[in-house]
Amino acid sequence: MSENKHTEKTQLARCESMSRLQSVISGKWKILIIWYISAYKTQRFNELQRRLEGITQATLTKQLRELEEDGFISRKIYPQVPPKVEYSLTEMGESFVPILLEMQKWSEEKLLLEARG
Repeated sequence: MSENKHTEKTQLARCESMSRLQSVISGKWKILIIWYISAYKTQRFNELQRRLEGITQATLTKQLRELEEDGFISRKIYPQVPPKVEYSLTEMGESFVPILLEMQKWSEEKLLLEARG
């Protein structure tokens, strides 16, 4: 699991399962990264960067590495010039997609409808 403030023992003692989930999906872009990879099945770095308007190269690199370390995505490197790298969801990442769909549904019902008022 990626190290961050949610992996400290005092945080984990409060609610271990939610603290662990928070440590995995914390980060401004991680939910959208998972979302786009699930929607398109595979994504290259530049494709993700174009979809995530405003993300820096360093941030995207860091969050992709963390999602890979946490077992949500896999990275496939093709031996060619220029190098080609594709990201896809692992089995664990795929198991998170139904949760994302429920989050999207909730957001559409509660946040978007309220915003349209």
